[in-house]
Amino acid sequence: MSWQTIALADAPPSPWKNGGGLTRELVAWPNAQDWVWRMSVAEVALSGPFSHFAGVQRWFAVLSGAGVRLDMGTSPDVAVHTLTDSSAPLCFEGELPVQCTLLEGSTQDFNLMLRRGCVGGRMLRLDRDHFEKLNNSKTIAVYAMNTGAIVQFNDESLAISPNTLVWRTCPEGTRLILQTASALWMEITA
Repeated sequence: MSWQTIALADAPPSPWKNGGGLTRELVAWPNAQDWVWRMSVAEVALSGPFSHFAGVQRWFAVLSGAGVRLDMGTSPDVAVHTLTDSSAPLCFEGELPVQCTLLEGSTQDFNLMLRRGCVGGRMLRLDRDHFEKLNNSKTIAVYAMNTGAIVQFNDESLAISPNTLVWRTCPEGTRLILQTASALWMEITA
């Protein structure tokens, strides 16, 4: 499998029913109706609750804007997380009640969703070059933010334009080098 690519501008927006924002689905595998993993960018215009996703592990990262405060859980067990465009991605259970409060206006946010029991994974925010040698087969995805990036897969090199997602399945032993000043790195394992 070669690198798959989609620019954010090429993903059609889907407005939310509550009018609080819109989502651009970048990829849903194997398909949009019955996905095992999904990546999207949300443009959040109003504070409000997150959608409920039972059985899903969610990763969330602020891409732009002043940031958000997430109140997670139910009283008396509410955890509060404040995230900005420099914070590490946050991982949480999709069925957890989450109230999102915008700090100073709208934000753009990246979401990785993984069906628990089917796949696992992680998301990293990178502001410098990154090297990985895979100890097992994984799907690797990179979302290049403002500055773009270059990913090297063994002896192959791919330039990634700003605001673009690339992904591919990589076999065990693959050497990957990401040259970037601003990107999200995602790994998905079956």
